[in-house]
Amino acid sequence: MSDKNYYSTECKWQDTTPGGIIIDTGNAREFKTGDWRTAKPVWDDKKCKNCFLCWAFCPDMSIVVEDEKVKGIDYDHCKGCGLCAAQCKFDAIQLVEE
Repeated sequence: MSDKNYYSTECKWQDTTPGGIIIDTGNAREFKTGDWRTAKPVWDDKKCKNCFLCWAFCPDMSIVVEDEKVKGIDYDHCKGCGLCAAQCKFDAIQLVEE
């Protein structure tokens, strides 16, 4: 972590970290980034054919896979971008507003 105190009253606005940005690399799993989303993907296991297109396109690695099958969505880290729903050819994932 930087020595710079981002919460100091002496800190200029130009030196502050923009909200919602993780400044350290490789640490996104430490934060529940899913709190930022306004829509969430809802997965229907009956329609899912386990083609893994949703898994391949998810930028947050939020598609949960166990035993070579999709098991659900990690809502703690899903940001609701909708890429998984857009890629699903079987309508197994629908994006709904929260």
